[in-house]
Amino acid sequence: MSGYTDQESRTLRTAVYGAMVLVSVAEEGALDEESHAGIRAMAALPPRVRDAVDSGAPELPQGSIEDVEAGVLAALRGSMAFLAAQSPDEADAFALAVVTMCERVASADGDVGRAESAVVGRVRAALGR
Repeated sequence: MSGYTDQESRTLRTAVYGAMVLVSVAEEGALDEESHAGIRAMAALPPRVRDAVDSGAPELPQGSIEDVEAGVLAALRGSMAFLAAQSPDEADAFALAVVTMCERVASADGDVGRAESAVVGRVRAALGR
C-alpha cells in the first residue's frame, strides 16, 4: 500500500506516465526503445511513489496534444505539491527520477531532438527544477 489517496495515486500515474508519453511523442523515434527506457527508469522512483504508480492503469488527459500536455504538466505540479507537503525528501527524489526518466526516453534512440529537449524543459519547469 502506497499510503496515498486514490486521487493522489491517479495524479502520480498521470504525471509519471504522461511525462514519458510527452517526450516519446515529441519527435519520431524508436517508440519501443523509448518505452523500455522509460519503464526501466521508473525503478528510480521512491518506493511509495512506485507502488502508487503500479497500483492501477495510467490515465492520460483527453483532447489535443496541447490538452494532454497541459493536463500532464498540471499533474506534475500537483504531485510535487502534495509530495512536498508530506515529505520534501520524497518530492525531491520524485522530481529527480521523473527528469531522469524523461532524459532516458529522449536519448533512447541515441539522439535528443530539439522538440524532445523542449518537452523535458517543460517537465523540469513543472517540477520546479
